[in-house]
Amino acid sequence: MGWDAKMKLYDTKTAPNPRRTRIFLAEKGISVPTEQVDMTAFQHRSPEYTAINPFQRMPALVLDDGTVITESMAICRYFEALQPEPALFGQGAREIGLVEMWNRRAEINFFANVAAVFRHLHPAMKDYEIPQVPAYAEAMRPKAIWFLELIDKELGSREFIAGERYSVADITTMVAVDFMKPSRIAMPEGLTNVKRWHAAVAARPSSKA
Repeated sequence: MGWDAKMKLYDTKTAPNPRRTRIFLAEKGISVPTEQVDMTAFQHRSPEYTAINPFQRMPALVLDDGTVITESMAICRYFEALQPEPALFGQGAREIGLVEMWNRRAEINFFANVAAVFRHLHPAMKDYEIPQVPAYAEAMRPKAIWFLELIDKELGSREFIAGERYSVADITTMVAVDFMKPSRIAMPEGLTNVKRWHAAVAARPSSKA
C-alpha cells in the first residue's frame, strides 16, 4: 500500500528502534517516503531535526498535516489503526492484552538492558552516552540473559513470543537479540527454544527491512 508523498519517515539504518518500525511496515506491505538521518555525523542533533524531535532520536513520522509522531511503537500503532491487517498488535481483547504484555516485558527487561550495555560500554558510544557508566552496563548484562532464559521456557509451549501468531512482541525481541552482537553479549548455550524461534522470525523477508 502506498501513502501520500507528503508523509515522511525519518530513519537510521544502523539503529535498532527504527528497525522495529521498518520490520513492522514490511510485514504490513506499507511503503513510506523515508529520509535517512546519519547519527555518525550527528545529524540527529542538528537544529533541523531537533525541531522535528527535540529528543533527537529516531524514528520520527511527519504526517501530511505536519503532525509528528515519534517512538517506534507509537508509529506502528498509527499504521495498525490505518491498516489493521495483518494484525500485529493482536486480535480480540485476550490476544491484544497478551501482545501488549509481552512487548512491554521485552522492551523493559531485554531491549533496554541490551541497549544499556551497548551505550555504556561500546567505545563508539563515548560521544553519545555522556557519561558512560561501565558498571551500569555490567549490571544490566545478566538481566538481559535472565530474560532470554525465561523466554526460552515460555517458547517451549508456543510458537511465538506472545502466542501462536507473529506480533510486535516478536519484532521487539528479535531486534534486541540481533543487537546483542554489537553489544558484545554472547547468546547463552542451550537455549534451544530461543534459537528455534529466532531462526524462524529471522527467515521472514521483513527481517531484512
